[in-house]
Amino acid sequence: MRRLIASWFGTGLLLRSVRGSDAGSGTVASVTTLLVALWLHRFGWPVQLSMALLVTGLSLWASAPFADDDPGWVVVDEAAGMLVATVGLGGWPAVVAFVVFRVADISKKFPGVGAADRLHGPVGVTADDVIAGLYALAAGWLVALL
Repeated sequence: MRRLIASWFGTGLLLRSVRGSDAGSGTVASVTTLLVALWLHRFGWPVQLSMALLVTGLSLWASAPFADDDPGWVVVDEAAGMLVATVGLGGWPAVVAFVVFRVADISKKFPGVGAADRLHGPVGVTADDVIAGLYALAAGWLVALL
């Protein structure tokens, strides 16, 4: 069960099966999760926030056995970060949040993201994505308010 959730129901394994590499699996999981987030938007921000909290908890639990290596196919942390990034957002603001989230997560240049990535265990696997998601949430809300 942990492997299924850690791979975000197989999305983290798609690129490996197609081209033999996990590179880019986080983006595949993020796109998939963006679609889920856009669908959840119709139910309101409390549902989106609840899902973000649930998946963040699942990320901490499911990534624990794999946290020492943090393999590329473990992408539930990207799902958690993407859900955080889209709380209360739909449409173009959610797309902007997706872009900012991927830039923050991949580059680790945003304040706190790189430091969180260096934490040990499942907290380190998950925290950098949640922090990147908070930056993306701010950017998405800025677009929504403009």
